[in-house]
Amino acid sequence: MTLSTPLLAAAPLLAGLMGPALLGAAPGRQQADPPAVVAAHPARQAARADVVEHVAARTAADQRRVLDYWTPERMAKALPIGLLDLVTEGTDAGDLLSGLTGDAGVRATPDLSGGKADLSLPRELMGAPRHLSAARPDTSTIGSRWITGGHVAKTTGRVFLTVSGADFVCSASTVKSANRDVVVTAGHCVKDAAGEWAANWTFVPGYGTRGQHPYGQYTARRLFVAGPWSRSGDDNYDVGMVALATSRGRHVADAVGTQDIAFNAGRGGQAFGFGYPADPPYDGGHLVYCAGRLKDDPHAQTRDQGLGCDMTAGASGGPWMTKFDPGTGRGTITSLSSFKYSDDERTMYGPYFGDAVKTLFATAEHA
Repeated sequence: MTLSTPLLAAAPLLAGLMGPALLGAAPGRQQADPPAVVAAHPARQAARADVVEHVAARTAADQRRVLDYWTPERMAKALPIGLLDLVTEGTDAGDLLSGLTGDAGVRATPDLSGGKADLSLPRELMGAPRHLSAARPDTSTIGSRWITGGHVAKTTGRVFLTVSGADFVCSASTVKSANRDVVVTAGHCVKDAAGEWAANWTFVPGYGTRGQHPYGQYTARRLFVAGPWSRSGDDNYDVGMVALATSRGRHVADAVGTQDIAFNAGRGGQAFGFGYPADPPYDGGHLVYCAGRLKDDPHAQTRDQGLGCDMTAGASGGPWMTKFDPGTGRGTITSLSSFKYSDDERTMYGPYFGDAVKTLFATAEHA
């Protein structure tokens, strides 16, 4: 559908995904169809089963090739995925890297005159870094270093991937699954909407400074996105599920544990969001969190909810948790970092985990 308001539609942190098929559904709790309705309307059941998958590094040889590809030097040079469109337009990756620091890193606010605008490019630095949190986590912050440790420091990690011949970074989290192999991330960290699938996809849980990977590196076996994301980049479905290979014979869930995941949850309430933002004023080397109350999309262009958060590109796909216990670092994933509106750099939006995401997860956990 075309947009009917002068306000911009949501822009995913993957630059250039225009996503014309925004639903713009009215806010409210999404209810699962009762069995009688499903039986009477098989088309609805088929729509919920609309999952697109891609086989990644399935064999041991393929997995070894991917692991060998990600040298420490390549990981250090990987770009936030929001720069993908510039790479595909022919901009040199070295020039982009140099543009992330110093005066070259200050970019004008994207043009708001029409369509969707990318917010993931380097933006004005927001004063001196203030991202060192206290030992006791805040329940309201738009961006602080997570130094408390706990379960979330292991289950959250960085994603490294290749698209259009260039290397990029995102964030992801393990989730409790039947095969003990599933991580959840943003759809644009898995597939370039209607474009190509990511290659060399690797998850590094508990990523540390100086490129440390204390719990191993896990290559993707199979990648999954919802059909509306694969066909048109619909921001309501910007979710990817990835079934990982084992690392040194261990499933990722056995190595670092998992977080719970829930679907069709009540809207609003308190949430904590986590990720590894890599654009200034962040550098991608530390786990960062935001915390606050969720709110509906003020422009009604998506069913997404917003969280006060100044995390930048690289945080894409990082988990949002409700019922989160800062003491243990455990919670329930109900969304993830997806996009920002260009007139509000301090609010991140995440997709609502309804029936379509539930089906996506069910497919991945049995892969």
